[in-house]
Amino acid sequence: MNSSVLSISLLATSGLVLFLYAVSRLALALRHVAGDRVKGILDRFTRTIPAAILTGTVVTTLLDSSSVVIILTIALVSAGALPFRNSLGVVLGANIGTTISSQLFAFDLGQYAVVAMLPGLLLLTLSKKRQGRTIGRALFCFGLLFFSLFLIGEAAAPLKQYKGVQAWLLKLESPVRGAGAGALLTLIVQSSSATLGMVIKLAGKGLLTLPAGIAVMLGAELGTCSDTLLATVGRGPAARKTGLFHLGFNLVTISLGLLVIGPFTALVLRLAGQADVARQIAHAHVLFNVAGVLLFAPLLPLCQRLLDAWLPDQPRPAPALVGEPAA
Repeated sequence: MNSSVLSISLLATSGLVLFLYAVSRLALALRHVAGDRVKGILDRFTRTIPAAILTGTVVTTLLDSSSVVIILTIALVSAGALPFRNSLGVVLGANIGTTISSQLFAFDLGQYAVVAMLPGLLLLTLSKKRQGRTIGRALFCFGLLFFSLFLIGEAAAPLKQYKGVQAWLLKLESPVRGAGAGALLTLIVQSSSATLGMVIKLAGKGLLTLPAGIAVMLGAELGTCSDTLLATVGRGPAARKTGLFHLGFNLVTISLGLLVIGPFTALVLRLAGQADVARQIAHAHVLFNVAGVLLFAPLLPLCQRLLDAWLPDQPRPAPALVGEPAA
């Protein structure tokens, strides 16, 4: 039994390591492909709240990481290239865009990963142009993403035989316990996508119920705030306000989600009762984040005023008059 547990642990850990590597390299490759276009898009198409939300959704879908988009937004706000008020809609849109990943994870694409990995590897090794190698790296990492989840799922399958593991996973149906586990796991691996990927794969293997999956998903939404808050360290008030808005948005929506988790689970079952549990969790992720955005979108002007009052922008020093010594 000990050798079986060790084999399962090693295979699952290997899958998780590959997943985290693929996520980080994929985000980096996509940022290189997009280049300065993303900055131009964020500056040009965020003038109104609906446009900012749509832009955040699209950019996050393309870059496959809400954290990358929010951190990039914080950097632009800090540099004065993006007004603070425009960043709020981008943050909301990023929360919608990240749900596309969970929808993709619910598909069992691991066995077809070579379809993306092989051409990606050929481009990466044979292309003489940097752009071609970058595209190849993105393709390879995209395939590696699903192959790593396949490894995690295969490692988790034998856990059905262990009653102790099943009993522990059933305890995650407790909203507070499940959310705490999701937040802690996300803090450790620094990736809500990894947490959701594992949740969806465990559900696909029959190891996780829908209530437990939703509870862990809510915790993962909170845990993902850690890296964006770190991105605000040492930056000005405007950048810190963007990070605090992201934290506040998640705290409020997660608290509401935990309060109504019973009716919310029933709603997901009513809308997606014919789907398997893995797909139901993916649908719950979309429904929860979209509902949170719809709740907060009308409140963005109020949120801006409250944050401006709490952390007022530092006044810029007035230029010295000609012939007058600077202070």
